[in-house]
Amino acid sequence: MKFLKVLIIAALTFFVTSCDDDFLERSALDQITTDNYWKTSEDLKLYVNQFYTAFPSWTPNAFNGGIYWHDQNSDNIIRQNVDDRLAGNNTITTGNGSYNFRNIRTVNIFMANYDKVEDEFDTYKQYVGEALFFRAYFNFSLLKRFGPYPYTNQVLNDTSEELYESRTPRDIIAQNIIADLDQAIEYMQADKNNNGNRLNRGVAQLFKARVALYEGTWEKYHAGTSFGVDGSDGSTFLNIATDAAKSLMDSGIYSLHNTGNPMEDYWKVFNQTDFSGSSEVMLWKSYSQELSTAHNGQRYLSSSGGGRGITQVLVNDYLCLDGQPIATSPLYKGDTTLVQVATNRDPRLSQTIWLPGQDWRIEGGTVVETFEKSFLDASGESVCPTGYQIRKGANPDWAQRSGAGQGTTSSPIFRFAEALLVYAEAKAELGIITQADLDISLNLLRDRAGMPPLAIGSITTDPNWLFPDLSPIINEVRRERHVELAAEGYRADDINRWAAHDELTVGKRYKGVRFDPVQFPDMVVGSEVLLDSDGYVDPLQGELPNGYQFDLTRDYLLPIPTDELTLNPNLTQNPGWE
Repeated sequence: MKFLKVLIIAALTFFVTSCDDDFLERSALDQITTDNYWKTSEDLKLYVNQFYTAFPSWTPNAFNGGIYWHDQNSDNIIRQNVDDRLAGNNTITTGNGSYNFRNIRTVNIFMANYDKVEDEFDTYKQYVGEALFFRAYFNFSLLKRFGPYPYTNQVLNDTSEELYESRTPRDIIAQNIIADLDQAIEYMQADKNNNGNRLNRGVAQLFKARVALYEGTWEKYHAGTSFGVDGSDGSTFLNIATDAAKSLMDSGIYSLHNTGNPMEDYWKVFNQTDFSGSSEVMLWKSYSQELSTAHNGQRYLSSSGGGRGITQVLVNDYLCLDGQPIATSPLYKGDTTLVQVATNRDPRLSQTIWLPGQDWRIEGGTVVETFEKSFLDASGESVCPTGYQIRKGANPDWAQRSGAGQGTTSSPIFRFAEALLVYAEAKAELGIITQADLDISLNLLRDRAGMPPLAIGSITTDPNWLFPDLSPIINEVRRERHVELAAEGYRADDINRWAAHDELTVGKRYKGVRFDPVQFPDMVVGSEVLLDSDGYVDPLQGELPNGYQFDLTRDYLLPIPTDELTLNPNLTQNPGWE
């Protein structure tokens, strides 16, 4: 048992370190069988600790991770490398994520053995709840990427007949995920756990709302296609999402970080070293130089851009201070310069991208340097390809980025703002949203940002709505989600569940700033920076001459690996990959 505990304690050290998609490929503790292990509550705690490494976080000595990395496969962020999925270049043999059930099996082993513990159930039910949460988390990850698969909550071996089952319908998988979360909600403590470094009831409620919203909108917008669920319009799950989000909102445990300073409050939700006192950040990951878990995220984010940049699509979606879109507001000043583009705009824009004059380098509490211009260039990991350099999450404290691997700025994982957005969206999709619903959800976010409230009866028509075929209220709810969650890793999932690649991806290249030769007098157009015919930075024009070629009949799901189809003759390939 001592050997097993040593391995699990080693896994715990990853809780304050980074994680990437390779996590699902790592060897799991289910390879060890120790009959005398399942004895105490501490055994269960140590066992579930290993799963915390699944959450996204900063990678030491690299830019990867954090909350700002995974939006690069959407219309929010450009990276120099073309995203194969968006470009329609995926093949069955290319890197398509992990069709791997190892983590699920590891949790199932826990669930098959935890009741052997000799302690009272109340002493360890928290860890049972955590295990159930992680089983839901891993199953949801598979469902999003690969669609329906043979679901099981049992421990299987090489001779188990369940290994050769056909796909479980996706709505049934979603129901099982929600059932696990319901039990997790029952078992886990209500208040913040370990200062927000461990799961609790509220996080499970939020994740339940997220899962239900995803499945509800997926079934609604993919209805009638090979990706949909026969006979379902998604309303069952949308009602679940509404109830789960409202339950969290009514708990009174969490609230938005709002000191009344709209020019700073939003930004400070993302760039602290310690979120234990945050009313909004529900779960977060900490880092430590002493434990050698510090990271380089701030070095890339603040100093250069890390080879990533915000798109014009995202920037254009921010409203002006009068609550009107840039196409109709008299307050809009144009986009010739960075300062101009952010003038009279939603303050969240200036807290998401770097602007000239903002505090860029602080030493000992004193501002010693302000931001001048983005690290615009057409290539390289130490530049910003769009000119809209990411400020969200940046910590100007020079100690956080002065040397390799020195940063201890923490990673928010779940925050309360998402619950407000889920509630508003689910209600809007059901067609039952009221002004009162907006006032207890979406309008709280606008108030924190210093923006006027959204009024259902007086929505300004935006000629540039991203979803012109949908209702004004759905467009505005989606806009709010777009700007509030910008660069946090939600956008690709949102576009997939809305079946919106035809509107946002196909035939498009995402652009950057309107090039200003005054700001960048030494840059050579055509080599150091690429422009479109209107003068906007167009970094991917060489690789995507006809824009992204996302295959609407295929690319909403990744392909099942061919070896899995060989091993299980009852398993079928995803649509379009046959």
